[in-house]
Amino acid sequence: MPRDGTKTRQRILDAAYTLFHRSGYRRVGVDEIAAGANVTKRTLYSHYPSKDALLAECLRSQAALAADGFKSWGQRLPASRDALVDALFDALSKWSATPRWAGSGFTRVAVELTDLPGHPARAIARRHKAMLEDYLTELLQRAGVEPPRERARQLWIVMEGAMLMALICGDRSYIASAQRAARMLLSASEPSAPAKSRLRC
Repeated sequence: MPRDGTKTRQRILDAAYTLFHRSGYRRVGVDEIAAGANVTKRTLYSHYPSKDALLAECLRSQAALAADGFKSWGQRLPASRDALVDALFDALSKWSATPRWAGSGFTRVAVELTDLPGHPARAIARRHKAMLEDYLTELLQRAGVEPPRERARQLWIVMEGAMLMALICGDRSYIASAQRAARMLLSASEPSAPAKSRLRC
């Protein structure tokens, strides 16, 4: 009776994700992944044809989990604009305080593979970021922020920048500064006073 390779495949995937997240894609070798999964290199290659394919599958799996988690969390977020911003950055602040925090794995992979624009992992990271931006657009629309699409993109830029600066400088106060900047950014979406009528030329 043939063995069910599902558990072995998942064990390889889990080991690879842990190592990629801890050390980055280029610093992790196939031998190390096989050892972490307690399989031979031959067994690993029977499930995944290359390290590139394994990385892509890791990101694909994590993207699905992250999307479900973010949307589930988003349903519990407050509807008001300022409370929404505070909730987003408070969550980011708590996340950045966890041991061995290394920012967004999707961002790290995209940066690490910047010289490989056609790599499947970069395409997965790009789709994941686009999905998050789409969902944030929905949240801002619900909060009455205008224009929601543009503000969502700007807000993601602020959040990504905060994560990168916190990592580079080892200073989490960048997240608090970004939170204040985000509040100012979204306050600009408030309806302006009606313009006074002017004579036409």
